[in-house]
Amino acid sequence: MTEWFDSHCHVDEEQFNEDRDTVLARMREHGITRFAVIGSDMETSRRAIAFAENHAGAVAVGGIHPHEAKGFREEDCGEIARWWKEGKIRAIGEIGLDYYYDHSPREVQRAVCRRQMELAYELGAPVVYHIRDAHGEMLDIMREMKPKLTGGIIHCFSGSAETAKEYLRLGYYISFAGPLTFKKAPKLQEAAKLIPRDRLLIETDSPYMAPEPVRGRRNEPANVRYVGMKLAELRGETAEEVAAYTTENAMRVYGILE
Repeated sequence: MTEWFDSHCHVDEEQFNEDRDTVLARMREHGITRFAVIGSDMETSRRAIAFAENHAGAVAVGGIHPHEAKGFREEDCGEIARWWKEGKIRAIGEIGLDYYYDHSPREVQRAVCRRQMELAYELGAPVVYHIRDAHGEMLDIMREMKPKLTGGIIHCFSGSAETAKEYLRLGYYISFAGPLTFKKAPKLQEAAKLIPRDRLLIETDSPYMAPEPVRGRRNEPANVRYVGMKLAELRGETAEEVAAYTTENAMRVYGILE
């Protein structure tokens, strides 16, 4: 069976409370043997850690999402640092900028993002970025902080091929989610064709961003195969090839040793 790595999901969230065991079983049936569970604030990061500790194949990522930046406290950095040093999280995230919803003031988003980037540098930890309607400003921050960048993942990439090239130059992996499979996503699909094999990841961001042919439903990790198969179609590769190199890349960025 082809094995896949869902590099970003939220299968611990309440949307799965009624049937989580079934969802996890379906994931295994379709060959999703590894997955990263991502926090968005301190509470959900603790939950992601607990989930990963109790489920084979899972790793946790912890940090403060731009939506939750307004609730950030400096002492949070101490706890995130402890998680990293104890091996409870494999990256800091998801952090970044979201100017689509603006759930936190933009100046607060920028400050909290920078603080977590500084923390990643202090710890030598990779970073998982959430960036929506803010690629230009995020790239400006990254270029400014280039000597302190520690690498990581641009999750659920939503930019153009040119934007992807800029992130690649800065040392990041590019992760594609359900929108890659949408019929009206030519710029995203063009970007996916151009990214080197050793920088590509796939994800579901479940329960959000369901791909074709399950668009409009609750997403789940089993659907990462649809993203992988679309990537294979676009790049003229086999699904097995895509599964193999995206899994290898995810294991590398998350520091997983066999």
